[in-house]
Amino acid sequence: MSQIYYAQMPSPIGPLFLVADDEGLREVRFECERRAHIAEDGWLHAPQKLAEVIRQLEAYFAGERYTFDVALKPQGTEFQQTVWRALTTIPYAVTTSYGQLSQQIQRPTASRAVGAANGRNPIPIIIPCHRVIGSNGTLTGFAGGLAAKQWLLAHEAKCRGFVLS
Repeated sequence: MSQIYYAQMPSPIGPLFLVADDEGLREVRFECERRAHIAEDGWLHAPQKLAEVIRQLEAYFAGERYTFDVALKPQGTEFQQTVWRALTTIPYAVTTSYGQLSQQIQRPTASRAVGAANGRNPIPIIIPCHRVIGSNGTLTGFAGGLAAKQWLLAHEAKCRGFVLS
């Protein structure tokens, strides 16, 4: 088993807890999550190992970065991995629905399963699950809370010069 590293960073939506191994970023946790800032036995506090992730997230929050270029290693089932890969194709400042995402992955009747996989995304923001909204345009659940989801969507819209309705 490979060494797990962690670091914390401040953000406009609250402190973030980052988890990685030598192959890539495994998790981004929000302060409000149950196990938000708990390092497991054997994990190593190593901000230097997560410096590039932190740099890119800081640039994103500053409105200077619209995409991420860091190695990712989310842990999940094959179906979850498929959904998470599809999430990475949602353009900055654009939203989609669970139904549209299920169509995209060619599983048109799986919108609930897509929603469940979206809810288990271990790397929010970088794998942009916040860009998925209800088919009627309403905000739906988000690990960081709906206020954080609203902030992220408004931030992206503002940085792209869009106005959210």
